[in-house]
Amino acid sequence: MKKVLLFLIFVAFSVGSGFAQGFQGSWNGTLNVGGTKLRLVFHIEEKGGAYTATMDSPDQGVKGIPVTTVEVNDNVISLKIDNIAMAYAGTLTENTLTGTFTQRGFSTPLHMERGAAEETKRPQDPQPPYPYHAEDVSFENKDAGITLAATLTFPKEGTDFPAVVLISGSGSQNRNEEIPQLNHRPFLVLSDYLTRNGIAVLRYDDRGVAKSGGSYNTATLDDFASDALSAVAYLKTRAEVNPGKVGLIGHSEGGTIAFLLAGAHPEIAYVVSMAGMAVNGDTLLRAQRYLLAHAQDVPDEAIALNEQLIEKTTAMIGRYPAAYVAAHTDFLTEQLWMTEKPLIAQLRAASPDTLSDEALRKKIKTGLLQLSSPELRSLLQCDPSEALTKIQCPVFALNGEKDLQVPADMNLNHIKARVKSALKIKKYPGLNHLFQHAGTGTIEEYSTIEETISPEVLDDIAVWILELGLMQNGG
Repeated sequence: MKKVLLFLIFVAFSVGSGFAQGFQGSWNGTLNVGGTKLRLVFHIEEKGGAYTATMDSPDQGVKGIPVTTVEVNDNVISLKIDNIAMAYAGTLTENTLTGTFTQRGFSTPLHMERGAAEETKRPQDPQPPYPYHAEDVSFENKDAGITLAATLTFPKEGTDFPAVVLISGSGSQNRNEEIPQLNHRPFLVLSDYLTRNGIAVLRYDDRGVAKSGGSYNTATLDDFASDALSAVAYLKTRAEVNPGKVGLIGHSEGGTIAFLLAGAHPEIAYVVSMAGMAVNGDTLLRAQRYLLAHAQDVPDEAIALNEQLIEKTTAMIGRYPAAYVAAHTDFLTEQLWMTEKPLIAQLRAASPDTLSDEALRKKIKTGLLQLSSPELRSLLQCDPSEALTKIQCPVFALNGEKDLQVPADMNLNHIKARVKSALKIKKYPGLNHLFQHAGTGTIEEYSTIEETISPEVLDDIAVWILELGLMQNGG
């Protein structure tokens, strides 16, 4: 779901040779890939005739990553990053570099100018001092034997507040639901807005992340649900909180967990599902893969063949426990490569991506590891339908119309047909999976948008919670 991301990772380091004047310093330019813009910055140094360089990707929150090789010949500089098969060659003319960016068969002009890029703006990030209490706390998941670290925010005036636990989406994240490559902190923005409006909020680091104990890599949806339920139990012990008025807000996979908990625990006061998966996991991920590939102009034939390869991979790893797959990944990748050679050849012929054998093997290996993870295995087997029919509390289900990861109509219609309690459904025109105002809705676009969450969404959630009549004294 939201953390199955397509982003550049810059790694490795070495030194090139050659000598020329004028390349030292910072250079910035903007890639245009299918309408998505991504800023890149090279920092080039020269010492004793040898050049070194690092690269930043400001829109992805990546800074200071060394380049593999730097070669300078007269007024031409070449930079390479081997691990991602990326290269840039540019010709120097005064304060500009005119050149070409290439990566795994993709090639595009890239014009660079002297100077660093502007800092990525995130205007919705709240800055201290806050007009409310913000307390670092921890709570136990006794069944799992772990302690989770969190932040509790609540208004300075009043008491007996309605309260909410924020449940993050798939992939390991801290309490702000932060993905460094995106440089967005959705839960920081959401908790700030709700608390300013009189609602206590508990947000926590996923197990095994930041200051929380436990292991993320071995956890399933049931484990994450257990963590969220422990967070609810903790909130009910707080004197500032009305224990009968504790609800859940889940984003993406977190919304699914909120459905599962509300269906099994009638004491949950309310649920807000921000693009929470309501259909079964296999159906959702198939739809997600199609929409994301289609948005990148991948031919339908290649999409269909890719689904066949995923089916073959899933069937193979389904015969082994996750620990075995993790320990024998190279062997299983080679086995799949040999047994599915005809299918892989068809996929390669139909795909616009011209990958080498080595690069394609790496992609297959990555997919194999993803499909075998306990989290994804449990997600693929998850069907929230029965839980939806058992929910007794009010539910606010929202989706962005441009969401390519949890398709709005399919998801909201499924919820509408099954939730029998008080239900509000809303589809937001122009919003993506992160509830940003978007152009395409693609994952690559997330980091380039300054907005973290639409103000309309923030206001709708706060107003809906308050209109449930949960407020008593003050706040």
